[in-house]
Amino acid sequence: MHKIAITPGDPSGIGPDVCIDYAQQSHDFQIICIADPELLMARAQQLNKPLKLIEFQPEKSPQLCPPGQLFIHPVNLYDSVIPGQLNVKNAQYVLDTLDVAISGCLEKKFDALVTGPIHKGIINDSGISFTGHTEYLAEKTQTKKVVMMLASEQMRVALATTHLPLKDVSQAITQESLRQVIEIIHHDLSYKFGLQSPHILICGLNPHAGEDGHLGMEEIEVISPVIQQLQYAGMNLTGPLAADTLFNPRRLAQADAVLAMYHDQGLPVLKYQSFGQGVNITLGLPIIRTSVDHGTALELAGTGKANSGSLAYAIQVARDMI
Repeated sequence: MHKIAITPGDPSGIGPDVCIDYAQQSHDFQIICIADPELLMARAQQLNKPLKLIEFQPEKSPQLCPPGQLFIHPVNLYDSVIPGQLNVKNAQYVLDTLDVAISGCLEKKFDALVTGPIHKGIINDSGISFTGHTEYLAEKTQTKKVVMMLASEQMRVALATTHLPLKDVSQAITQESLRQVIEIIHHDLSYKFGLQSPHILICGLNPHAGEDGHLGMEEIEVISPVIQQLQYAGMNLTGPLAADTLFNPRRLAQADAVLAMYHDQGLPVLKYQSFGQGVNITLGLPIIRTSVDHGTALELAGTGKANSGSLAYAIQVARDMI
């Protein structure tokens, strides 16, 4: 039986809400929520939803929970929580839950990790330098290179760079870094998704993919040479393609994934198409990690209006990868 750990993310956001909502269903695998038990019980009461917590004991055989029950790996908050109001004192709590989950996956206590939405700003405001889940997971698992990929039932979009200012993107994309990114995507699509000879569409960096150098040289000097080298090695790659015409049904129907050069080149398209029903996947890690594709939605916390669809899909994808 699969054991999937969930970190709800920022305690003031909708992460606890969607975990409680998801727990109202029956499952044929074990879910373990890594969180403060009092937080979950208080939020369940506010949402008027039944919840019984059972402390997770990793030495025991995996067990199923009936609807309304949830296995819990307790991690204590540092301060009180008001739904919808960020509290800098609980920033370390968010990282504590991640640390427990990561070590549990590395020690094979859990088969996969599904993460809820965090608020990067409040973690940085606490004095802790934090770029995002993807970078934190790479550091904690001592993985030199990881790739962020978001997916829906219709498309997968991976990123050559993640959370960088736009002015830094061009310099960050080198032949070596791009080669590593494409190799990771190809490897994980093959071995974690079971795809034979996955077809990857690769965006150019500049408008019109540089238009033969008239709108930038990155395609000619960096992107095209790497694509040609990896095509020669047997990878099924197409590009560099103009991003403004790549995302159409005809092209996407022939592809297994798209590689965008930066965050806001590819993700707005995917999120427009699938918002609330997508999943964030970290490729290249020694563990399986998926995540919801939405933020903390502070204005919805504790109201009962949060939708657990993205969490459900993130768990489904994690199970498929297992």
